[in-house]
Amino acid sequence: MEFRQLEYFLEVAKENNFTKAADNLLVAQPAISKGIKNLEKELGLQLFNRSDKKITLTAEGQVFIHHAKTIVDQVKNAKLEMEELRGLEKGVVNIGLPSMAGSYFFPKIIVDFKRKFPHITISIYEAGAKQIQTMIEQGKIDMGAIVLDDTTNHLDTIPFLKEEMVVCLPSTHPLATQSSISYEQLALEPLVLFKEGYFQRDIVAEVSHRTGLAPNITFETNQISLTKSLTRRGLGITLFLKMVIDDDPDLVPISLDPAVHITLAVAWKKNAYLSKANQAFIDFLVQRMRL
Repeated sequence: MEFRQLEYFLEVAKENNFTKAADNLLVAQPAISKGIKNLEKELGLQLFNRSDKKITLTAEGQVFIHHAKTIVDQVKNAKLEMEELRGLEKGVVNIGLPSMAGSYFFPKIIVDFKRKFPHITISIYEAGAKQIQTMIEQGKIDMGAIVLDDTTNHLDTIPFLKEEMVVCLPSTHPLATQSSISYEQLALEPLVLFKEGYFQRDIVAEVSHRTGLAPNITFETNQISLTKSLTRRGLGITLFLKMVIDDDPDLVPISLDPAVHITLAVAWKKNAYLSKANQAFIDFLVQRMRL
């Protein structure tokens, strides 16, 4: 069994297509087909159904894919660690960050980290916490900031920030003088929100579930500055981590009733190898935690 055969198998399983797999791996399609046939011959099993218009895994293939992924991941991790031991690691931190945490918590962390480790490059993928969690699980990014909850037990996590998610509205809004806002009141308001995949939307879904009312989403954008601007101008109200508007004189933060506090954590796949650069960033973050 050869390593490249496992790579061919996993790519075909992902794309359900030999041609796409060959294009992705930059090899000729006959090489893909031959490699998988040899793998099937060695295993004495058929891994793909080829009779359908779309290539699909057989029952045996579905079992084998878990072993193949484990082997490929372990080999890649071993190569990376050996490269680091030989001094070939270029020093890159790959991390996914949600907009609010990325804009209001991490800038000083990143600046201070770069001062301490000027040779390490930081590559940031910006997305919602839910999207980041999925990408970590799929192995598309090494680590990222996620919302710690019951769905994250299968990941290794280190909490670094606890913050309240508050309703944000202009001071002229009729609800601006209240000490808190009920879910029922929030359900009746026009909302300016981030798109699906952000924790904001989980709260809105919970509001809808509790009240039986469909959310009145009047505008969607992933830009914090635009969300603030539209909220100031009265297009709707929004939800932010409280730290996002701590220094904003034009917006009023009001707690939900019941209040919503979230814990953010840096997360990565259990038993996954973290490069020395990624581990250095985690260690640095732990020293600066606000919990």
